[in-house]
Amino acid sequence: MLGILHKLVDDVVRTQALRVTDAHGKTHLFGTERSDIPTPHVRVNARAERNIALDPSLKLAEAYMDGDLEMLEGDIYDLLRAVLCDVARVEEMHPRLNALLRVRGAMYRMLDRNGLTRARQNVAHHYDLSTELYELFLDEDRQYSCAYFPTSDTDLDTAQTLKKRHIAAKMHLNREGLEVLDIGCGWGGMARYLAGTAGARVKGVTLSTEQHAYATARSAELGYGDRTEYELKDYRTLQRDFDRIVSVGMFEHVGKSQYDTFFNKVAELLRPDGVMLLHTIGNAAPPAPTAPFIRKYIFPGGYIPTLDQIAAAAQRAGLYMTDVENLRLHYAMTLRNWRQRFLARWDDAARLYDERFCRMWDFYLAASEAAFRWRGQVVYQVQLTHQRDAVPLTRDYIAQAEARLAEAEERLEPQRITG
Repeated sequence: MLGILHKLVDDVVRTQALRVTDAHGKTHLFGTERSDIPTPHVRVNARAERNIALDPSLKLAEAYMDGDLEMLEGDIYDLLRAVLCDVARVEEMHPRLNALLRVRGAMYRMLDRNGLTRARQNVAHHYDLSTELYELFLDEDRQYSCAYFPTSDTDLDTAQTLKKRHIAAKMHLNREGLEVLDIGCGWGGMARYLAGTAGARVKGVTLSTEQHAYATARSAELGYGDRTEYELKDYRTLQRDFDRIVSVGMFEHVGKSQYDTFFNKVAELLRPDGVMLLHTIGNAAPPAPTAPFIRKYIFPGGYIPTLDQIAAAAQRAGLYMTDVENLRLHYAMTLRNWRQRFLARWDDAARLYDERFCRMWDFYLAASEAAFRWRGQVVYQVQLTHQRDAVPLTRDYIAQAEARLAEAEERLEPQRITG
C-alpha cells in the first residue's frame, strides 16, 4: 500500500476498525476492533491506492463505482462508518487535505451561479432520471425528502405522511381556499396533501419535466385538478402573490450566491399576513463546500446552508423567522429506508441503467446517511412571515393543527393521501 494512503487511513480509523487488502495481497488492520461492530474488509487495486491517496474525498467513491475497491466483508456503509467517525479530527490534522478543500471551495463559489439555464440543467441531471428508478425506493407518494419518524419502527409511508402533516400544521392553514405556492413541488405529493386535507388551492412549480408530467397526471387522476396546478417554471419568474408558501427539499439546489434572490422573491410573493415554511437540509458544522462526489455525480450546483446563512438572508429580505426546528436524525432514518429498498431492487435498477450506476447510487445513499449520523448534516424547518403576529404566540397551534389534519386524512380515501 502506498505510504501516504497507509498514513491517512491510520490517522482516520481510530475508534472503529478497518481491514484493507492492498494491491500486493497484503492485509492491514487499522483502528480498534470492537465486539459490538463488525470490522469491514476491503480490497483495493493499485489504481485505487494511488487515486484515493491523492484525493480521498472524491476517489474513494469512484473506486467503489469502478470496482477498484471491493467489499470483502461488510458493505460500503460499514466502510463509511469506520472512516467518518473520526474524519473531522483528521481534516484538522492534514494541511494538504485542508488546502484541497479550500481550493475546491473557491472553485465551487465561482461555479455556483445558478441562473435560469444552469438551474434547469442541474435539476434535469438528477430529477429527470427514469421515474421507474424512484419507484424502486421511495414511498407511494414519491416523497423525496426527509420523513418524520416518531419512533425508529415507524414505516416509511407513515413517516412521509407525518412529514406532510407536520409541515402543513406549521403553515397555519386556518381557513379553506388559501392560495398556496409550492416551490420545487417534486411529484406533487405536498400539493395534493394540502388540497385534500386543508382545502387549499395550490400552485406547484418545478424545473423537472418528469416531475411536472407525473404531478399533473396524478392530480387529475385523483380528482385534484381543480385545486392543484403545476407549472414547469422557475420560481424567480413568478409575478403573483400567495397566502402561503412552502418549499421542501429545494433550497439545497439554490446555491449560496442565490440566497438573497430566493428570499427577496419569497418576500415579494408572500402576502402581508402570509406564512412561509422552508424545509431544507442544513449544515450544523461550519460552512463547507459540497462534497465533491455529490457535486459531480448527484446534485451539481447544490450547497448545504448553515442556519445563520438562512437567517441572515431572510433577515436582509425583511422576513421574520418565527419558528425553527432541527429534525436531526430523521433524515438518517429516511435514507436507511431508501437504501434498504434500493438494495432489495438492485437488479431492477441495473436493468434500468447498469452496475456502475447502482454502485454510485448505493454510495450516495450510504454516504448521505453517514453524513446525518456522524457529520454536520441536519434538516431545518424554518417558518417565515412578514408580520411577527402572523401566527399564534405559542406553538400549541401546531399540535392542534396536526390533530385536525389527522382527522381530515381519515375522512379522505387512502389513495388521495398516498396517491
